[in-house]
Amino acid sequence: MERPRLPLGDYYQLLLKHGLLADKTPLRADLGRTVELVSCDSKQVIPGTLFLCKGAAFKGAYLAAAAAAGAFAYVSEEPYPEGGALPCIRVTDIRTAMGLLADLAYGHPSGKLTICGITGTKGKTTTSFYLKSILDVWLAGEGHRPSAILSTIVTDDGVERRPAKLTTPEPLDLQRHLCNAVSSGADYVTMEFSSQALKYGRVIGVDLDCAVFLNIGEDHISPVEHPDWADYFASKLLIFRQARTACVNLDCDHAEDILTAAGACDRVVTFSHRDPTADLYASDLRKEGETIRFHLRTPSYERDMTLGMPGLFNVENALAAAAVAEVDRIPAEAVAEGLARAAVPGRMEHYVSRDGQISVVVDYAHNGMSLEALLRSARAEYPGRELTIVFGCTGGKGIDRREGMGKAAAALADRIILTEDDPGPEEVADICADIQRWLSKAGRTGEIVPDREEAVHRAILDCHAPAVVVLAGKGCETAQKRKHGPEPCVPDGLLAQKALAAYDAR
Repeated sequence: MERPRLPLGDYYQLLLKHGLLADKTPLRADLGRTVELVSCDSKQVIPGTLFLCKGAAFKGAYLAAAAAAGAFAYVSEEPYPEGGALPCIRVTDIRTAMGLLADLAYGHPSGKLTICGITGTKGKTTTSFYLKSILDVWLAGEGHRPSAILSTIVTDDGVERRPAKLTTPEPLDLQRHLCNAVSSGADYVTMEFSSQALKYGRVIGVDLDCAVFLNIGEDHISPVEHPDWADYFASKLLIFRQARTACVNLDCDHAEDILTAAGACDRVVTFSHRDPTADLYASDLRKEGETIRFHLRTPSYERDMTLGMPGLFNVENALAAAAVAEVDRIPAEAVAEGLARAAVPGRMEHYVSRDGQISVVVDYAHNGMSLEALLRSARAEYPGRELTIVFGCTGGKGIDRREGMGKAAAALADRIILTEDDPGPEEVADICADIQRWLSKAGRTGEIVPDREEAVHRAILDCHAPAVVVLAGKGCETAQKRKHGPEPCVPDGLLAQKALAAYDAR
């Protein structure tokens, strides 16, 4: 897909149309001049760039650098002296403006794609990979190339493939990825919608074929994210404003409120493993070996399904993916094969000692809701075993996670080891001490082992077999976010294998 080359006047008129201009006086600029690039990164500026001044940490020096590199106008909530003679298009909301301008700059690529947006407090990534697996099985049978995916783990738009930086990319990156998907012939895109992306307009202009609402719990409540739960929930519900079809989990809390918001869509499809009146209903959930099986009834078919990943809670994610497949009229055979094949890096990875006495589960669960589901599943799938949990919490944000994860661990684990998990600006010991406050309220004490590798080693080598050890929070990540930025670390799966090898040798 060729990125359109439009005159500055088109961008100006778009802002005017949406009531975003803070200054209605005529703009002293050549509105007929072609915009060669829209960018918010001064390092990427080329001659003919429309530069966007965005972010709380923005400095006038960035604008000066952009001007020197060839920017000929800029969009900002305030004029900057460093802009010199550059025309300033002053707006009332730079985030909304950025989303609209990005969509225009890349020619509204979502209009040429079938996109599913997935939101929820837990399960977004697993559901995304389940859906991609189903789509790719079906597309291969139709002679088409694989679908694109924009997830917490990976960005793969058919042109670029790399580890993701954000759950949902910033607007200019997002629209570039969608444009790449069109260019590569990847007609279908699965993407995760974070509450921050919805609240701050990153996904403005993205047309959704389906909007999936998985669940809602307390998460991302902090001074730098959502001030309270109501703001978090309201932000999540915004996804329905840009979708044709809503897929809603009837088993989640506040389902009635979610269904009310979903009424903004032309069609609502429901799924459940508790309510047989749902459009898609799962029954007879059971663990068979290392797989999960269940019976699925949809408006189009009825059959048994198998998940290659452990975790009974993953049936909810599989149902969501199957609901989207139902909307897209994907046949049952492709749904079944896709779910059986699906694998998610860092989610429910399973490792076992040679004697079968120790099972290790690696999962990205990083909030109270997801950790509780993970531990309950471990209890159900490994009955009678000692259950050890190793986890920490991020520093500088999501402070509410410390309470939620602490309460889940206190209620469900036999052994609790607190360790590092992206401490950022805080000290690991301080974060662990904060989690311990919530453990103490339940009469529990966690062992604090700041070094994650040592924590995993102790969890496995010091357990009382038969045991199951759950490593939560980091999944397949290869970096720890510390005070001075990301630093390399060994992913939990490799740490588990190393510790199990030591156990086997012993």
